[in-house]
Amino acid sequence: MRAPEVASGGVLRRGRDSGGGSRVTYVELFFDLIFVFTIIQLSLTLAGHYTLLGLMQGAVLLLAVWWVWILTTWATNWLDPNRLPVQVMLFALMFLGLVLSTSIPDAFGDKAIYFAVAYVLIQVGRSLFTVLAFRGHGEKHRRNFLRMTCWLAASAPLWIIGALVEPELRLVLWLCALAIEYLAPELGYWVPRLGPATEAEWDVLGGHMAERCALFILICLGETFLASGRQFTEMAVTATSLSAFAIAFLGSVAMWWIYFRFGHRRASDYIKHSGKPGSVARVAFTYAHLPIVVGIILKAVSVEFMLSEPLGASDAWLASAVLGGPLLFLVGNLWLKEWVAGRPPVSHLAGIGLLALLVPAVPWLSAVLLNAAAVVVLIVVAAWESLAGKGPGQAG
Repeated sequence: MRAPEVASGGVLRRGRDSGGGSRVTYVELFFDLIFVFTIIQLSLTLAGHYTLLGLMQGAVLLLAVWWVWILTTWATNWLDPNRLPVQVMLFALMFLGLVLSTSIPDAFGDKAIYFAVAYVLIQVGRSLFTVLAFRGHGEKHRRNFLRMTCWLAASAPLWIIGALVEPELRLVLWLCALAIEYLAPELGYWVPRLGPATEAEWDVLGGHMAERCALFILICLGETFLASGRQFTEMAVTATSLSAFAIAFLGSVAMWWIYFRFGHRRASDYIKHSGKPGSVARVAFTYAHLPIVVGIILKAVSVEFMLSEPLGASDAWLASAVLGGPLLFLVGNLWLKEWVAGRPPVSHLAGIGLLALLVPAVPWLSAVLLNAAAVVVLIVVAAWESLAGKGPGQAG
């Protein structure tokens, strides 16, 4: 593999003149290990506080965690992780990420300030580092991350003040902070005098972006295995428990099949050959992947519920996790595949329709049967795309 490009003066820019520059490095994989713990914390917290308020709070925490990870992925798309200063920066983010992760269960309680300070230091600190890294060597990238820093700094007071007020107001302030940060890319990170960034300025490495997002999806799918394995070890081995365990496993495999067999490869090829990789990365990877991630985490929560009481009666709250997880997962994949293929996959539309048809049957199904029905829908979608024979990512 050719060594990463290094401009004069030691700029920490990632190589872009060979395929090797887009490969995910070991330090990036090391960085991702923090998010294995983070996703576990999120799913356990959500399962333990599965109420309307708990769902809203969990959504805020998940949106924050995703934004930390995806903006770091954007930064390392230009920064060379093989350079020592970049590695030190990532190690610092990992430590702050651990503080953030350990604060998740009590982020709307006594540890709110730890969550908020860690979040702000990660977001603003990483962006400022990137601004300094490109000073004098990559003016357009320096301007881009200067714009980003301004927006992140603008939302920072909402995070800190939110941590110091009552939980109800905290939720509102943190939602406002996230709204600012999620809106910023759509506005090109416009700031006075600098104006907005142009499409040409976001010359991302498509292969790197696609691979990084795929690895995050693997982390989330891994949590579904951890959730089922963790609970199954504490259960008596019976026909019912074995059936529930098998259903949980098949659901994760079906999700893997739908995303990796028919989504990721097509999206990866599309962004590699796109004339506007920045636009594709913003929509297909930054935004469209979010419902996919949320869907998988809800799937993990539904597994927790099913294995804790497999023969228990289903209700609206259980159904919101059991059916809502696959629904959001299919919506995200639909968004991703429509963006890269130009038309929505019919199989996904059919899967969403089948999940909707299960809603009236919820009161008459046990937890294990409702989970089984949702998994059958996912298998039908995966089989539909396989039998369509149109190749990865094609509408089926």
